[in-house]
Amino acid sequence: MIDIMLTLLSRKKMTAQYLATKYDISTRSVYRYVEELNVCGVPVDIVRGRYGGISIPDTFRLPSWYFTRDEYTATVNALNAMSSQVSDKSVLSALEKLQSQQKDEKHGNVCGNIIVDGGTWGDSKKFSDKMRVCETAVNERKCLNIDYISRNGEHSRRVIDPYVLIFKQNVWYVYAFCHTKQTFRTFKIGRIKQASFTGESFERKEVSRDEINLNFYYNAVTMVDVTLEIEKATLPDAEDWLGMDNIEPYGNKFIARITAPDDGGLVNQILSYGGSVKVLEPEDLRHKVEAAAKKILGIE
Repeated sequence: MIDIMLTLLSRKKMTAQYLATKYDISTRSVYRYVEELNVCGVPVDIVRGRYGGISIPDTFRLPSWYFTRDEYTATVNALNAMSSQVSDKSVLSALEKLQSQQKDEKHGNVCGNIIVDGGTWGDSKKFSDKMRVCETAVNERKCLNIDYISRNGEHSRRVIDPYVLIFKQNVWYVYAFCHTKQTFRTFKIGRIKQASFTGESFERKEVSRDEINLNFYYNAVTMVDVTLEIEKATLPDAEDWLGMDNIEPYGNKFIARITAPDDGGLVNQILSYGGSVKVLEPEDLRHKVEAAAKKILGIE
């Protein structure tokens, strides 16, 4: 009955047959549930005939606090996670309102069990400060001056118009129009050395979610299928890096199969394990690791 009500609220009008098919019940049951909704105070209209149907007037609204227990918990946790990283006053206000609806409930601690922190270890303030600047720029349409260092070490100063914050693979990015390149770019917030307001505002262009490329990192590098052999002593660290689901036992050792970006970072990561992680495939990556190891030893 509740599902039928929510479906009616989301659409102008629909037939009893549509609802019967959607919820795998008879049309007779549909009319019975509609009658019960009317008894409960939900004004459901029924119009008979060829162009008739079942509908709820646009003037009817559910209470703003209407949530199931699970929906309430999930929403509060999500807002708590966001507020721990982005100090948006609207997020904090919404969180306070939601929590006030359950102030008399005694069902344990449903708040604050998700924490989002995109900063590096030991960085308790600088990253949050940059996040705050970027988030304010997005909300208030303010232009930013940024001092940016790319993965290749290229240092540039740019003016950007921030449109949206992106959280992907535990990393925060800002999607913005870059005045230097005259196109939209995605900037990793951790690689912004400094960010400050220019004092100017910008007019937002119409940009849909579909236009925002969320595979920006992978598009910039070549991906390669990799098979690694891992010694048992290194397993915990390797699991943190590769994920437990990608590692399987193989005799006294372990085998990991992943798809990874074929850049200098992959070679450096493998070398950081000091020989406890070996490349089985591909051969080209084995040669790169071997060449880098020889360079460290000063062997030509």
